[in-house]
Amino acid sequence: MAQPKILRVYLDPIPLKQARKGEFGILTRIQQALEPRGFRVEWRENSEVERIASGARRGYAMFLMDDPLHGRALTLRKAYYYPYWRIEATGQRWEFEVAQKDFDPAETDPIQAENWVNNWRNWLFKQKGLQGVTRDGPVYVPLQGRLTEHRSFQTTSPVDMIRAVQGSTDKPILLGLHPGEEYSPAELVAVQTIADADPRMTLQTGGMIEALQCCDYVVTQNSTAALSGFFFHKPAVLFGKIDFHHQMSNVAELGQDRALSEVKTATPAFDQYLHWFIHQNSIKADAPDAGDRIVELLQRHGWEV
Repeated sequence: MAQPKILRVYLDPIPLKQARKGEFGILTRIQQALEPRGFRVEWRENSEVERIASGARRGYAMFLMDDPLHGRALTLRKAYYYPYWRIEATGQRWEFEVAQKDFDPAETDPIQAENWVNNWRNWLFKQKGLQGVTRDGPVYVPLQGRLTEHRSFQTTSPVDMIRAVQGSTDKPILLGLHPGEEYSPAELVAVQTIADADPRMTLQTGGMIEALQCCDYVVTQNSTAALSGFFFHKPAVLFGKIDFHHQMSNVAELGQDRALSEVKTATPAFDQYLHWFIHQNSIKADAPDAGDRIVELLQRHGWEV
């Protein structure tokens, strides 16, 4: 059955206010792309009542950073670096379209990629070129949340990941607690106990950019720090599923020992991968073709646009 041309976008209070004022770039571009095609675009509060009601309403739905709840819904998620975005049929990043694609560095111009990365490295990290960037420092282990749990998308828990790193290298190890996480006393005791027992290990909160400037390589579950590390030409090991896995040593595929060994000599196509993953496979909200890309994506997801 054909759906009426209505799109309801469900938003938390701050983005809802921005959308209604026309101050949320990607949402404005979605509205500008669809209204000339006969759509009515509505901004809705992302409340429990509204979310439940969305499945009963005819038309289409989009959720910002939340899982789509039914077959006529999609999720809108930032592609890590503003103003790049993705529109997906799932909230699980490792199931995104780009995660299923094969990356071939030969298909991306290396000069174009290098120029793009240089510009974005300066914009994102205030780092002009790779001057002062070395691999003489520690193994950097950026941590996320739920440090003692082994979740379904992980090959092991974060604390067991730390122990695996300890057994794989003689180098210093820098553990980075995420500044945005609220850790339980038990989690903090667990990592502090490991750090106190190993003189090679340092535990700190934040400091990602400085760590990426000097570290040898990155080991993480699926922290964005591993992707950011590519801007500093640092290879990475992943203990968890994620969409940016293509050029990283993946424990799920290689096993712990092989992944932690191969990263030491890995030479990923850093710049070409970043250009392909971010620029070529997402929507840049302020790009002239953003509207066309939005329409193309919605049609690919089966929407009658």
